[in-house]
This record gives sequence, structure tokens and C-alpha cells, in this order.
Amino acid sequence: MHTNDTHANLDNIAKVVTAVKEVRAERPNAQLISAGDVFSGTLYFNEFQGQADLEFMNLMGYDVMTFGNHEFDLGSSVEGHKALADFIRGAKFPFVSANVDFSKDENLKGLFNDLISSKPKKGKIYSGMVKEIDGEKVGFFGLTTAETQAISSPGEVTFEDYLAEAEKAVQAFEGMGVNKIVAVTHIGYDDNPVIDNDQELAKHVDGIDVIVGGHSHTKLEEPVVIKEDETGVAKDPTVIVQAYQYHEYLGTIDVQFDKNGKVIGQAGQLISIGEQADDRKAAKVLEKYSSKIEELKSQPIGATALQALENPRTGGDNSKPSVRKNETPLGNVITDGMLAKAKEYNADVIMALQNGGGIRAAIDQGEITTGEVITVLPFGNTLATMELTGAEIKEAFEISLSKYPAENGGFLHVSGAKVEYNSSNAAGDRVLSISYKNEDGSYSPIQEDVVYTIATNAFTAKGGDGYTVFKKAYEEGRVTDLGLSDWGNFAEHLKNLKTVNPVVEGRIVDIAVNPDDFGGTAEEPKTIEGNAVVDITGVTQLSHAVIKGNLILKGTPSESFTFTNIKVEGSLNVSELEGSTINFEGIEVDGETIL
Repeated sequence: MHTNDTHANLDNIAKVVTAVKEVRAERPNAQLISAGDVFSGTLYFNEFQGQADLEFMNLMGYDVMTFGNHEFDLGSSVEGHKALADFIRGAKFPFVSANVDFSKDENLKGLFNDLISSKPKKGKIYSGMVKEIDGEKVGFFGLTTAETQAISSPGEVTFEDYLAEAEKAVQAFEGMGVNKIVAVTHIGYDDNPVIDNDQELAKHVDGIDVIVGGHSHTKLEEPVVIKEDETGVAKDPTVIVQAYQYHEYLGTIDVQFDKNGKVIGQAGQLISIGEQADDRKAAKVLEKYSSKIEELKSQPIGATALQALENPRTGGDNSKPSVRKNETPLGNVITDGMLAKAKEYNADVIMALQNGGGIRAAIDQGEITTGEVITVLPFGNTLATMELTGAEIKEAFEISLSKYPAENGGFLHVSGAKVEYNSSNAAGDRVLSISYKNEDGSYSPIQEDVVYTIATNAFTAKGGDGYTVFKKAYEEGRVTDLGLSDWGNFAEHLKNLKTVNPVVEGRIVDIAVNPDDFGGTAEEPKTIEGNAVVDITGVTQLSHAVIKGNLILKGTPSESFTFTNIKVEGSLNVSELEGSTINFEGIEVDGETIL
């Protein structure tokens, strides 16, 4: 049996206990495995720091667990990985982790043994372990994604090459006469192959029979069998399973081996938890936690949302808005609170940034509760300030906008500044201007060689979500962690507002305009607020529009291109046009015309 990416979702845990008991009734020796990310995601974790999850894992009799990236989310907190250490010590099962080095972390010292154990102890971490199941020796080892360094807060915990460590583990097992090997992984089924994923592991490392995976939240209805190596040559089968997320399913996998340890048969399925009855004992245990959560959820913070603060996602349709690619009212009010709090500690802070992937839920219309605030910002981040040059700030926004129109968890919401970009340009060359707000409400452009102070959360400030430019600043001592809870700051800001009604203000603006959407009619010309850039390649006409800013034309227009009823209140820039002569009749320009 296997679970992954449960993320402290415990509301249905009594049903999970029932499902586990039913499987064990049929197969008493079935192992119960967690592929990581038990930590972070709900109020259960924020309040109980993994201890609620652990009680149920012990109750169900988990046999082994590996670490997900979110197990390291608290590394930047004042107490560091103490909660993780407490979780490990309290576990009635061992952990396997072959590519993670825990040795430099004070909280985790003494919990890790860099060997493969035939007699693993509960509450300890091993590179691998051997268990006897149905009279056969089976080896288990663990792997955690190297992405953890960028997307969590591991601190002094470091990560080694997953393929090299997997090779070592397999060789060690085979040297012990073990020919049935299970990799318990948190590297993703189909994540970036340049970094790590289960399919690449199966192809590159001979001798792994089963991969019990997590991280990508993949719903594998049936096991996937890899029968070829990285060169396309036939290899012994490797079976991959993953059970989606949030305790919605319990995965099962049965494997048949020949006498040489080769997989010759397998069968697996996902058991839907929603169809199970509650286990009575587990339901009673849950009450002591859920009652506290319900009490916490219902506590008003003293603020009212005049309208719902949505947290949109695209669902795979990039034409839709998303918190991970567009300015949102919720992102604005969060960053406003960050900026206000940071200025209390350093009056020189000019802007605040929040990664869209860290905004996890919406806020309903009406009275706002503590539970809602924590659910919006559930990761226990702290507020940090950072010294950056204007060039580094620009580089950060290039990273923020690099995946547009696709979603990017690192998309930066901003307070105290305005960013204009052109999505029709190549990634890395999209940011056109960044300006910050002065005390009198006016805006000044960022200068590349000037050093500014900005605020963000500690996760982002240390390089999370691939912000190498921030990581460099952190390593050079240009980051100050103020140690202030992000959700606490947010709650305080909302309370100070009392009446909450943020709107989209044009803080992050894409000035690329599709020619098909450019104009209106002669009777009702379309008004475009601010600057606009239009690629008029193959276009014959722009008509009926008022641009309340500058108009930039680029591309190669038709030879018969014309303007009709166009007014530009700023300047007209046609210096980027190629291969055609433009007739300027039909356009009125208040500013300069740049040829």
C-alpha cells in the first residue's frame, strides 16, 4: 500500500484507516509506504506541526517513509527543522533516504545512519533497509528531489545526485544477496528530466524493481512498467506507482518475481477513499484535532471582505487568468501588507514581492477568519528584506515572466512598484520598465546600477522557485530575515484595513496587444490605458482606437497598411518596423514620432 503528497489533509483520515485495514485483512504482510510530503498544506499542519499526521501514521502502522520537499519547509523558521526532528523521533517506523545529507543540521544530527540496515529501528533514517516479506528479502531505499533546494527551505540539509546514489544503493543490496529492490521516491513521475524523475530513474539504474513515487501528484490509475533503458535497449521491468494526493486514494501494488528477482507479474489499483466508511477509533482520535481546527477556522480577525478575493488558476487553459501569471486583488493586498510591515523595520524598503505559488487559497466575501488567512499562506514563511541593484530586480522580473502565458509558481506579485512587459518578446527580454512609488504618489524608474531595498518572504529571498539572483544576494549576506510570520503580517494588515476591497491596479501590465483586439468602431473607438506594443506583421490596418500612452509598432506590415481614426496621447515608435513604408495619414500623435 502506498500514499504520497498527503499534505496534512486529515478530514478523511478515518476513511483511510478503514481502507488500510481492509487491505491488511486480505494481505496481512502488505507494507504501507509513504513517498513523502506529509508536511504543509492545511491548518492541521500549521497548528500541530506534523504531530496529528504522525499519530494516524503510527495508528495505521506505516512501514517506511521517505522525505518530500515539503518536509523541509520549516528550515527558515526560528526553530529550523525541530518539528521534522520531533516527527522522526516519534515515528513508529523507519525512514529511508539515500541522497540527502542531514549531517550539518543541528536538529537532525544523530537521526541518520548512512548505511543499509537489516534491523532498522523506528524513528531513525537509513540510506536503505532490508525487510523480510513473505519469506523473501526486499530492499528499500529513498530519494528526494534536488528541486528541494529551490522550492523549500532545507537550510544545512543538502542533496546528492539521485542517479549516482541509486546506483550505490542497488549495488549494496545486490552485494547483500537482495534481488528485490523498491525505490521510495519523491522526485516526480514526469517532472523535468534534466533534474530528476521516476521514469529517468527506471531507465538509467538497472536493478530497481518497483518505484513508489510522489512529488508530481500524479494519478496513476494503473502501474506503469518501464521495459527499456535510456538507449532504448530492453531491460528487466521496473514498475512505477503513484497515488495522486491529499489522502484521496490509497494505492496498492502486488508484484510477482521469478527466482532471479525479475518482475514477471504485477497488479495495482487506486482505492477511492471517499467510498470508505469511517473507522470508529480513528474518527474519535481525529476529534481532538478537528475540534481545535474548527475553533481556529472560526476566529474572526476583525476585517471584512466586501467581495470574494479569488485565487484563480488556468486549469491548463493558458488563456485564463491565474495567480501564477497575472496581477490579482488578493496578491495586491498580500504584498501591501508585506510592504507596510517591512517599512516599520526599514523605511528604505521600496517594494514587496510575493511568489504566486505561495498563495494557496481564496478568501470568501464577508467576515475574514484566522483559518482563511492561514489557508491562504500556509507555509510558515517569514518576512525578509534584501539589498538588490536595479539590474538584479529586472533579472528577477524576467524570471517571474519567463513562462508566460503558462503558469509559474515564481510569478511575482508586487506592491510599491509598477512593471511593464512585452509578452511577445522572447523570455529573458520581456521587461520594459520597472518604476517604484514615491511618498507623494509619483513613480520613479529603477536605475540598473543603484542599490534598492525590497521585501519578500524568506523562501523567495533565499532563491526559492529558481530565483538564482536572490540566492546570490542571500549568499553574499544581503538578505535580512525579520522572522515575522507571513500569515500573521497578513492578518494584521487586514485587521488594520477593517474593510477589505483590493482591485487590479495595473501594477503588472503586459503591453502587447493582439492586432485583432486593437480597435473599436468609428462611433466607439477603443481606449487602451497606458502604453501598447503591436506586432503588425501581415496586418493591413489599425483603426478606431485611443492610446493613453505610447504606441510601439513592430514587425513587417502589409505594403498597403493604413491608419484610420487613431489617436496616440504619448509618442509613436515605429523604429522596430521592417521592410515597408508607412503612410501616417489617419493617425494623430501628441508626442514624438520615433522613426
